[in-house]
Amino acid sequence: MLSELHVKNFAILDEVSVEFGAGLNVLTGETGAGKSLLLGSVNAALGGKVSKDFLGSNGDYALAELLFDNDECVRDLLERYELPMSDMLVISRRITDTGRSVSRINGETVNAAIVKEVASRLFDVHGQHDHQNLLYPAKQLALLDRYAGAEALATAAEVRTLAREYRAAVRELAEAEERGAARARELSMAQYEYDEITAARLVPGEDETAEERFRVLSNREKLTEACAEADSLLSTDNASVTAGIGKALRKLAKASSLDPKLEAIYEELRLAEEQVGDIAARLSDYLSEITGTEEELAQVGERLDVINRLKSKYGRTIEAILRYAEEAEATIAKLSDFEGYVASLNAKVKESERALRTEAAKLTKQRKAAAEDLSAKVRAALSELNFLNSEFSVEFRELEEPGESGAEEAEFMISANPGEPLRPLAKIASGGELSRVMLALKAASAGKDEIETLFFDEIDAGISGRTAQKVAEKLASIARTKQVICITHLPQIAAMADCHFEITKQAEDGRTRTTLCKLTEDEVPRELARMLGGAEITDTVMTGAREMRALALQRKAAGETEI
Repeated sequence: MLSELHVKNFAILDEVSVEFGAGLNVLTGETGAGKSLLLGSVNAALGGKVSKDFLGSNGDYALAELLFDNDECVRDLLERYELPMSDMLVISRRITDTGRSVSRINGETVNAAIVKEVASRLFDVHGQHDHQNLLYPAKQLALLDRYAGAEALATAAEVRTLAREYRAAVRELAEAEERGAARARELSMAQYEYDEITAARLVPGEDETAEERFRVLSNREKLTEACAEADSLLSTDNASVTAGIGKALRKLAKASSLDPKLEAIYEELRLAEEQVGDIAARLSDYLSEITGTEEELAQVGERLDVINRLKSKYGRTIEAILRYAEEAEATIAKLSDFEGYVASLNAKVKESERALRTEAAKLTKQRKAAAEDLSAKVRAALSELNFLNSEFSVEFRELEEPGESGAEEAEFMISANPGEPLRPLAKIASGGELSRVMLALKAASAGKDEIETLFFDEIDAGISGRTAQKVAEKLASIARTKQVICITHLPQIAAMADCHFEITKQAEDGRTRTTLCKLTEDEVPRELARMLGGAEITDTVMTGAREMRALALQRKAAGETEI
């Protein structure tokens, strides 16, 4: 449910906050007061087209923000797009004076497509044609599936899955057939690559071992010379470190017997002699182990050349090269039995198509049963809305082959007046007629449409009297299970409101500003009287307004607005 609308610097709306309630929310005011601007700001927030012309004169940006009291119905979308979650859902849009706009959901920047996808589950606007979801056959089909119930929705989901699998199978077959001409060349290349890699007999880790050995063999003369000189300095030379430490130990041995303080120094020097001796021994062992010939150096170099050449062609590591060989082997197996491979793909396509057609036929049956029931309810609702002898039906058009939406397209067809042929819903020229038809559809599908908030604009265009009263009662009836927001000029509709907002336009300091306030129960009759009596509100008009409100409350309390 939409709990709050906040608009800032949007045309003549300096800053307006509206806290909507449950049930029927009505917005009234003089013509030109700015009622349609509120609808424009809502559409802007929900990703609709907007230009910098909407920017007011009270700053360098405009802001439209919607606050919904929960996000349960869009949680899967929030998870899919990794958006923040909370008990509330905030959708906002900021438009700068350069024409740039930024949309956010729960504070996270998103593109318009995501906003529209999320909004389509939260909000439905019925006003000008380009704002109405139900004018599009795809949306009509979705409404029909929801009306058909959980079983049909599950079938529709299965059809979508099967259609994707079928498309993937067809695509794979087409790609295989296209490759047929180049199969021999591809097979030859895969065989060459596989043979080249397997002939090398690569072992994971051997490249590092070979590089280390190559480095040693390439520098063995330098290593031998350095180690020999170090060995001489440590142990073999007459003036070696070992000889010097030995002499020092003999001197300290006598001296430490004279002064116990020298014993610790003597012991440390003895340990140093052992460590130097150990190092000298290891150095001597290393010298004896330094082996290798020019022939071995050449062999190791050649092996590294092989490994590095394969790395440049098939992967940076030996593991990557071996994986490439596995893929080449799989390609060889597939192309070697190409006819069998294509035959298996053909069988896969046929089985996938059979499963899709079976499930799509099941969905068609469910849809047609739901269409008959929905059509009857819409015709009844249209009759109550003063459409005399109107007709409504769902027209199905079979597709050449089933797709994600099933085996058919569906379109709502209507004849609003006697003698007129059935025409698509989108072909209704009158905005007032279209809004009432939408109202009838919502009334017929109440309880089966997950969208909680409906916004009606221009629903009172061209109607009055008993028709106006019927429209008011239908709105109140839908508002028992949905949140309804309605911009209206009709007192019959306003009298049924659960929350009544008055929009006024004032000139201050050379500027025009629109303000909005929620009316108390005592204030509602005054606004109804203005709508009834025009510029001069007499006592008689006020009495009529109070009576109209009282009768509306009585009817609502008695449940007489039930569908």
